[in-house]
Amino acid sequence: MHELLLKGDPSHVAISDHDGSDYSYADLSRLVEDMAARLSAYGVRAGDRVMLLSENCVTYLVATLALGRLDAWTLLANARLTAAEVDRLAKVADIRCTIYTPEVSAAARAHAERMRGVSLGNMACGELLVSPLRDATPEPVEDGPEQTAVLIYTSGTVGEPKGVMLTHGNLLFMAQTSSTLRSISAADVTLAVLPGTHIFGLTSVFLAALAKGSRLIAMPRFDPDAVLDRIREDVTILPAVPQVFAALLRRLAELGVERLEHKNLRYIYAGGAPLDLGVKQRVERVFGLPLHNGYGQTEASPGIATTRLNSPRSDASVGLAVPGTEIRIHDPDEHGVGELWVRGPNVMKGYYRNPEATRAALTEDGFLRTGDLARRDPDGAIHIVGRLKELIVHSGFNVYPPEVEAVLSLHPAVSLSAVVGLARDGDEDVIAFVTTQAEVTEAELRNWLRERLAPYKVPMRIVIADTVPQAATGKILKSKLLEHFRDRLEQKE
Repeated sequence: MHELLLKGDPSHVAISDHDGSDYSYADLSRLVEDMAARLSAYGVRAGDRVMLLSENCVTYLVATLALGRLDAWTLLANARLTAAEVDRLAKVADIRCTIYTPEVSAAARAHAERMRGVSLGNMACGELLVSPLRDATPEPVEDGPEQTAVLIYTSGTVGEPKGVMLTHGNLLFMAQTSSTLRSISAADVTLAVLPGTHIFGLTSVFLAALAKGSRLIAMPRFDPDAVLDRIREDVTILPAVPQVFAALLRRLAELGVERLEHKNLRYIYAGGAPLDLGVKQRVERVFGLPLHNGYGQTEASPGIATTRLNSPRSDASVGLAVPGTEIRIHDPDEHGVGELWVRGPNVMKGYYRNPEATRAALTEDGFLRTGDLARRDPDGAIHIVGRLKELIVHSGFNVYPPEVEAVLSLHPAVSLSAVVGLARDGDEDVIAFVTTQAEVTEAELRNWLRERLAPYKVPMRIVIADTVPQAATGKILKSKLLEHFRDRLEQKE
C-alpha cells in the first residue's frame, strides 16, 4: 500500500495539512520511512495490531502507510470515540500500542493523556505520540497482497462489533478502481472531509487520490463554511456522505445562495449512507453538477456499485457493479427483490478472531452476503431497497424504509429522514424521524405521504427534531433513534 507514493511526481504536492502546510510526494515518502523506523525501534513488529486514534491530517496518512510498510495492521479508530469504546477495541483486537494525532485533534490528545502516551520525538508533520507497549501476540505474516493491512470494527448496530480484516490487495484494488472511475489525474484536488478512519475515506478518498499522483486537502472536521470556501477555490472532487451535502444545502440557504459558484469542481459523489432523491435533486440544482451515487460496505473495501462518470442518473440508483466484481441477487421475490451478494478482489479476508461470523458472512464460493435487499434493472443498474434486518412488517405488509425516506426527502421542508420499525403488540409500527430546513408540521408531512404511498407505509409517528444521532461520518445511527427519542414517542400526538 505504501508503494502508492511512487505514483506521484516527487515534487508534486500530495497533501495539504490542516494548518495549510504542503507536503510533496517526496516529503511523504521520507516521512513514511522515518515513522516506520521509529515505530520499529520502539517495538512494533510485523503482524502487530496498532490502533490509530486520529482525525484527518498528514500524520494519519503517514502512520497508515508506515504501519503497512512494517506489515503491521492499522486498527483505524476515530479519535471522537469514548474512552470505553477505545478500551474495548484495544482489548478485543489485542493491540500492541496506539498512535495519536495530537496537533489536529484535542480528542486524540485527551486519549493520549489518559493512556499515558509517550513521545517518540518530533517529525516534520508533528509529534509522534504513542501509548506504552502492551504484551500482544503478532499474527502470521503473508507474502504479497494477501497480508492484512487494516482492521476496521463495524459499528455493531446488531450485536458486538466485528473486526473487518482488509488486505493490501483489497485496498489497492479499490484505490485503483475508484481513481479510474472518477478519471482522476495529477491535476485534481480532492477534499478529504470524510474521516480517513472510515473505509470510505481511506480507500475512496485518500488512497484513490494517491493512486493517480493527485493532491489531497485534509480537513479534520466538517465545517460547512470551510468546505464552501475550498469549493470556490481549488477543489475539483468532493466525495461525502449525503448528510454533508444536506448540511451544505442548509448553509447555502441561510446565506441566500441559490446557485453555488465554483471554478474547478467537476465531480461530486455521495456514499456511505442512502441518498434520498430529494437531496440529490436539490444538490444538483444548487451545485450545477450531477451528484453521483454509490453503495458499499466495510467488508467490501467498501465499493460494490457506483454510477458512472459519463452516464449520470436521474433516479437514486447506486449504479452498476464495480468493474472486476460480480453481483448476485439471491433468492429474489416476485418483484425481483432479494439479498445482494458480491464477489471479487474487494471482499474482506474475514472477521478477526471470529470464524463463526466469517462463515455467516461469506459463502464457500467467496460471495459476501451483504444483508441488504436490492433489485437490478435490465440495464444492470442496482437499487438498494433496504436492510434485510431493517425490513418492517406492518399488518402483514413489507415496508422498506428507504422507500418511505425517499418520499419524505422530496418534501421541500425536509432535510434528513430516517425510518425504523417499532415492535408493538405482535406487530411493527412505522416510525419516521426528520430534520427540517423550513417550518412544517407532523400532520402536513403525513398528508404528503398519504398522497404518495399506500396507507400501510405511512408512519404512525413522524418525529421532527433539530438533530438526530449521527456517526462521525454523518451517517444516521438508526439503531439509536428509538431510545434517543423515547420520551417524544411516549407522548401523545
